[in-house]
Parts: sequence; structure tokens; C-alpha cells
Amino acid sequence: MPDRPHILILMPDQLRADALGCAGNPAIRTPNIDHIAREGVLFTHAYTVCPICMPARASFVDGLYPHNHRMWTNAGSLSPADETLFHHLQAHGYFVAYIGKSHFYPHKRGDHLRHHEDYMRARGIDYVHETTGPWATLYTDSYMTDEWQERGLLTAFRDDYKRRRATGPCAVWPSPLPTDAFLDSYIGRQAVAFIRSYEGRRPLCLFVGFGGPHEPWDAPEDYATMYDPETMPEAIPPEETPEWAPPYAAQRAREGRIEAMTDEDIRRIRANYYGKISLIDRWIGEILDALADRGWLDETMIIFWSDHGEMAGDHSRLHKSVFYESSVHVPLIIRHPEISGGRTIPALVEIIDVFPTLLDAIGAPSSSRCMGQSLWPILRGETVSHRDQVLSEIYAFGCYNYMIRTPRYKYAMDGDGQGYMLFDLEADPLEQRNLLGHPDARDIEEDLKIRLLHAITSCQTRFAPDGGEEVR
Repeated sequence: MPDRPHILILMPDQLRADALGCAGNPAIRTPNIDHIAREGVLFTHAYTVCPICMPARASFVDGLYPHNHRMWTNAGSLSPADETLFHHLQAHGYFVAYIGKSHFYPHKRGDHLRHHEDYMRARGIDYVHETTGPWATLYTDSYMTDEWQERGLLTAFRDDYKRRRATGPCAVWPSPLPTDAFLDSYIGRQAVAFIRSYEGRRPLCLFVGFGGPHEPWDAPEDYATMYDPETMPEAIPPEETPEWAPPYAAQRAREGRIEAMTDEDIRRIRANYYGKISLIDRWIGEILDALADRGWLDETMIIFWSDHGEMAGDHSRLHKSVFYESSVHVPLIIRHPEISGGRTIPALVEIIDVFPTLLDAIGAPSSSRCMGQSLWPILRGETVSHRDQVLSEIYAFGCYNYMIRTPRYKYAMDGDGQGYMLFDLEADPLEQRNLLGHPDARDIEEDLKIRLLHAITSCQTRFAPDGGEEVR
């Protein structure tokens, strides 16, 4: 094997941790992702540091929390001063290619993503073939929409999305696009073509950012009908407001619920969501086959992860932006040719831990700016312990929000220090009984609040646009 493996990073958008066969879900078919898990290590307790697209993606590539890089919502962009994972890979001899959705900067109405390739290259990427995610494709152009225009498909696609937007969040029907033209098929096909054509002398890092299974619920026809809605797993009901709950906690539990959503809506949404996942799995299989055909598969390190989850009807909610497990718990599989595979590791992990793990795996120096903790000792079997807590944060519902999760408990508060969520995940894994305000949980609540405040303040170094550091 070469001294440095090729690297393949596979990132679906908005994929729940439990929506994979290898995660124990008997209803979904993901044979190719399951194959990666059999040859790699599945981390069963991986968490996003922000349950929304742009901040999570920025954190993954620069190893910082949202309060460091300042991208709290789907706005802003990575700073020119940011030292990304891609820069480190380039410095260690890698050719870095990015295909699919990045969302490292806003996708604006009337824009074309080819105009931003200099920005992407400045982030440490040698080859760029970007697409938007599903909704932004309604108003932002890319090489993919150019192809749809040539095939006479673009108008039908955009008219369909306008109808979905007018119908509401529970709009579920097949895409008007043929399967071979669908967003994730386009991205998968471009990745396969790149692997087959790459003749560079440098080891390759290929990042493939799929646009699905992010909503809308528009799997192409053969995948939209793959799953019977009646066989879908039941959604987690919303927690009841206990008599001890403070008014603010009760208010936050209600915010964002879609009261008009029916059980039938949820089953249909889940069936379509699963179809989109199975389509991505098919293309992952094609990508693995392309690597095998080049003789590279046995020399490739594979990272499979997602930026955040999807509520999919749990707690009467859709999408993300909250700290329930369905939204903040994400899949993470790491496969390396020289590590023992087929393992399941329950250690608490943050998505920013992948950055230093990759550097360790290729023998590159560590980054002083990265706040992740390398998983390489776990992968090598040298230890089973990692973090004793994970942190997540987001600006949503008109305020800053912070979450800490320990092996047993989860606690969340807003930027004013007002708590609103406390779950015992050992006794209550479905998050049905909020213990906030319960007389018997006061010491637990106080301890978690102190731990959360310490976690936030201990990583408060902010990086200013000029490259200097500003400590707060």
C-alpha cells in the first residue's frame, strides 16, 4: 500500500443516524453503506456541532465551533483566514476534488456556481464541480441545471418545486425528473467519471456532497415507490408537558411543531425519504466500483457522515434546527485499509473530530486551530475512550441555543442561560419526559449547566478576518 491512502469523503445531506441498515434499521435497504461499515468502524454516538447545513459544514472543514467561525445560520461564508482541512491535505501532497453540494457560502438567486470556483479553490480545493442542494436549485444555476436545460428538464423541475412550496411541508410525490437526471444521480455520476479519468500523480482526496435525502420529498418514481408507507417505523410522539415544567421549557417544546401533520403524512414522508437514501446508496456502490476498477479501493480511506439529521415526523416536527436526537445525532463510519473493521464504537464523537483524525491517518502535523479530538487512537484499537461530553449550538427561534450531551444526560439552554431541555437518555431514549424543573433533578440540571458554560467558555477563541486572534 502507498505511504498515504487515497481519501473518499461521502456526505449525504440531512441523514438521520438511524436511517441505515448497519445502524440496526430493518426497514431500509443500504447495502453499500452497510458494506463500508462492515469493513470500517461505525460510531454510534456521533453528533453534529450545529443541526443546520452551513455551520455544520464549515465546522467539519475548519475544525471550529459555530461561535468560533461565526456562521450560526445558513448565511455568511468561511473566512479567507480560515485554515481548512483541505489546506492541510494539499500541504501533505494531496489533490483535493469537491463534487456536489458544499454550501460554504450562500447560494443566491440568479447566480451560477461556476462564478465561485476561485473562492472554493482558495479554501484548499483543486478541482470543483459544485451543485446546489435541492431547494436552492429552484433559483441558483450550476453545471447540473445547465445539463437539465439542454435536456429540456429544467422548467418542469422548477415548476414542480414551486408547486411543492405552495403546497407546504408535507408535499410528497415523485420528481418529474428521470432517475438518471435526479440531483443525487448527477452528483454520483460526476464522481464516478472523475475517478475514472483522474491521472494525477498525487494521492486523491475526493469529497462527494450529495444533495439528498434533504427535503422536499421528491424521490424519482422508481425510488418513490420502493418503500410501502404502511411499513415505515412509527414516529416518536411529542413529549407531554409535565406539571413541574417551567413555562419557558413548555413553550420551547411546542415551538416548531406541525400540528396539522397526520400519521399518514409522516408515513408517506418517511417512505420517500428512505427512497432518496437508497438512491444515494446505489451511487455510493457505483463510486466504490469505480475505485475498485482503478485498483484503488484497498488503498482508500473512507469517511461517511452527515451534517445533521431529519426529524421526519418525530415530536410532530420536520427537518432539523433542534436538539432532539433525530436532528442532532448523525451517522459516522470510518474505514481505513490498515485498521480492523466490523467494529461498533459507542464513544461520544463530534463531527469536528474527523479533521484531526484524517491528519493523524496520513501522518500530517496537527492543526493548532482545530478543536476536534483525533479518533485515530480508537481506530487503531489503542483506546475505547474519547470525549465525556459533546457540544452543539445553533441560532434558531430568535435566540442562541446550546446543548451538552453526556453519556447519560442531555441539557439545553438559550443564550441568556435559560434552560429548556433535560433528558435522561439512559432511562428515556425517546426524549418523552423533560426533567427540567423536576425537584429530584435540580442537582443534575445545575451540574450540566455548569459543564455547558465551561465547555462554551473554554473554546471561546475567535478568529478574526485578518487572521489575528480575538479572545472573548
